[in-house]
Amino acid sequence: MKSVNRCKRPFWTLLAMVGLLLIGGVPCVGQSNSSGSIGSAPKTKIILDTDIGDDVDDAFALGLALQSPEVEIVGVTTAWGDTSLRARMARRMLLDNRRGEIPVAEGIVTTSKTKFSQAAWAEKGPLTEAKTDAVEFLLNEIRKNPGELTLVAIGPLTNVGATIERDGATFRKLKRVVLMGGSVRKGYGDLGYEPDRGPMAEYNIKCDVAAAQKLFASGVPIFMMPLDSTQLKHDEVKRDVLFHKNTVLTGELAELTKEWGQTTPTLFDAMAVAYVIEPKLCPVTKLRIEVDKDGFTREVKGEPNVSACLESDAEKFFRFAMPRWMKEAEQK
Repeated sequence: MKSVNRCKRPFWTLLAMVGLLLIGGVPCVGQSNSSGSIGSAPKTKIILDTDIGDDVDDAFALGLALQSPEVEIVGVTTAWGDTSLRARMARRMLLDNRRGEIPVAEGIVTTSKTKFSQAAWAEKGPLTEAKTDAVEFLLNEIRKNPGELTLVAIGPLTNVGATIERDGATFRKLKRVVLMGGSVRKGYGDLGYEPDRGPMAEYNIKCDVAAAQKLFASGVPIFMMPLDSTQLKHDEVKRDVLFHKNTVLTGELAELTKEWGQTTPTLFDAMAVAYVIEPKLCPVTKLRIEVDKDGFTREVKGEPNVSACLESDAEKFFRFAMPRWMKEAEQK
């Protein structure tokens, strides 16, 4: 038993402490400080680089970011293919969800063999005469926020490679890159029901291998969400629950999923956004990854250059994400 005498303080010491508390010299337990309110934490600043409009998972990823108060979306940059139309689609989602203040920058136009499945919806988005270049936007925002920005890259890495090429020193001032891309030990369709077929060349990497190689050699901390942990099937039960919720976002996601034209979305890209908000959803392992000429992300010996999530719990992910997608949008 602790001695009672240890808890006793001289009268004048106690009186002095009371005086300090009254004039604010010593902060009380639970008192807010100049940086914010009680228990507040700074928002994570992100830029989302996305090929929104092909597979529907990009729309789910953007929707998750919009519905998560833990992040501040500094901007959206569009990647691969018709980046102008992708920008219109992103602007439409932002405006519809009362977040029109978020800037959208158009990335480098490329030739894409992938169908822009949600083009009809995107074409109803607003045009803009003052187009913003994605690479310059990225560099400017990094300069404004050195060491603070997280780049969430969920499309082919052409914009990222061009940014490194234009000003690698500024690119290295990113806090980190959270990447949906690659395949370390599992490939497409390896869901645990049958023997794994091993790694494959994943789409976001193989579309622009040279850009991916630049990223993995950049020295920026990379948190990698590969096929191993992102094959999250949005099944019929979950879709029914989500799409019967009458909000702007759920209505958009239902319409975009229908326009996408397939039965069950795999929400690869949404895990990258979820990881930014709650890293426990996708625990990472430090690895050395090299990108070969065919777009394979090979695990090799050497100093780690990525933190890769090799396994996730799909049920935990959906229990985290579903309530966010279903809540009413708030004006920021």
